[in-house]
Amino acid sequence: MEDLPEALVTEIVKKISRTSDLNSLSLVSKQLYTIEGNQRGAIRVGSGLCTAAEALISLCARFPNLLKVEIDYSGWIPGHGNQFDNNGLFVFSSNCSSLVDLTLSFCSYIDDSGLGCLAYCKTLASLSLNSTPQITSTGLISVAVGCTSLSALRLIDCEKIDSVEWLEYLGKNGSLEELVVKNCKGINHHDLLKFGSGWMKLQKFEFQRINGIHDIHPGYEFFDPYYDAHGRDIYDFCCESLKDLRLARIKTSPEIGLRVLLGKCKSLEKLCLEYVHALNDNDMIALSQRCSNLGSISLWLSLQRYYSEEDGYCETRTSFTDKSLYALALNCPMLQIVDLRFTGCSPDYPTEIGFTQKGFVALIQSCPIRVLVLNNANFFDDEGMKALSSSPYLDTLELILCHAVTDTGMRFIAHAPSLSNLTLRACHKVTGAGVTELRRAHKLESLVIEYCGEVSLQAAQDVTKSVHYSSKYSNALMRKIVLGGA
Repeated sequence: MEDLPEALVTEIVKKISRTSDLNSLSLVSKQLYTIEGNQRGAIRVGSGLCTAAEALISLCARFPNLLKVEIDYSGWIPGHGNQFDNNGLFVFSSNCSSLVDLTLSFCSYIDDSGLGCLAYCKTLASLSLNSTPQITSTGLISVAVGCTSLSALRLIDCEKIDSVEWLEYLGKNGSLEELVVKNCKGINHHDLLKFGSGWMKLQKFEFQRINGIHDIHPGYEFFDPYYDAHGRDIYDFCCESLKDLRLARIKTSPEIGLRVLLGKCKSLEKLCLEYVHALNDNDMIALSQRCSNLGSISLWLSLQRYYSEEDGYCETRTSFTDKSLYALALNCPMLQIVDLRFTGCSPDYPTEIGFTQKGFVALIQSCPIRVLVLNNANFFDDEGMKALSSSPYLDTLELILCHAVTDTGMRFIAHAPSLSNLTLRACHKVTGAGVTELRRAHKLESLVIEYCGEVSLQAAQDVTKSVHYSSKYSNALMRKIVLGGA
């Protein structure tokens, strides 16, 4: 192989994507060792990384054209040796002149002074900090000022970050296209509105508050279902480039906060709302009227208390009603992916879910739904399955804890013209006889049956070649399914 032109060998090496194959290839000859090292654009290292400066310099020399580096110390214990520290980050940042993407996970020995070294990385466009306990807002200011090419910033479980001067600076600079803030207890969703003019360019935004028990259980607050969050626009900024929005476990009352985003994102394509308290139909209607390009929506809803001043009536239910479904059906003709998950709702009290089957059917008949996930949807039964069976685009269906779906529903869905992937989890009224009906769905490519006590492995195997079957589950696993983590 050494007789081949170097350009040809380089092209061959470019075709190899698996890291293990690349490592093996580099041992064949000096020529391949050099070429592979020059072509390697990404590495991921952890507790086995030698933190001596000489070793790090040698590593950078071995891979001189690194674009993406991930340093992950998850599961590290002192017995594994020294962690990558500030000095190591200085070596990397000063020797990897082409570095574009850097991820630091569970790096406990890197603090603000180390993060300041990233100012040497003039090409750095993406930075992810995951569980870096020593990093504060001071370090982020250094990054904001020094890394002028930064377009993506992800902060996850960074407990010491509080003040948001870095956010205001990045907002004025206007370079960020992606911002993710998850489980950083010093930052609330009102702080993030200080991003100001930075919202103009942002394309992806994700905010999640630290998980707590009150996120999924109704508290004592009473929310007004008629409150119009967009009746008076108190936040003067534009986010018309935003395409991907995820808000999780935040409470919008008594102030509007990030709620206002729902009425401003005319380019939105993907929306995920997970246990966001105090929203109502007016929020979803405002969203649908602006977002005709919406292609994916995920709503994870828990019980909340709503009070109507008109009749003095108080009800405990999930945030949205059929009004929201009708608005989506009318205004979002490109909606293809729908994920609806309900927590804490009893099958014996269907009114706890604001949606009804009538509103749901209107949605699936108006939009080209391709992927549908229903978790604990107590309003959905065999008649709903009958409606789904005539959906021309439905390719993937996942039903979790859908207690009213029976073998009759399986008989209906077997006639769905495009269905190729079906998942049933903890649907206890579906039996082996119902699953056998799925043989009629000749296009079915994969079937997942988990924790459906009345379905045997043999019944599942007879349906299609690709079958995943599990009958055993623990309480912890079922809790994960109920809370939407499956």
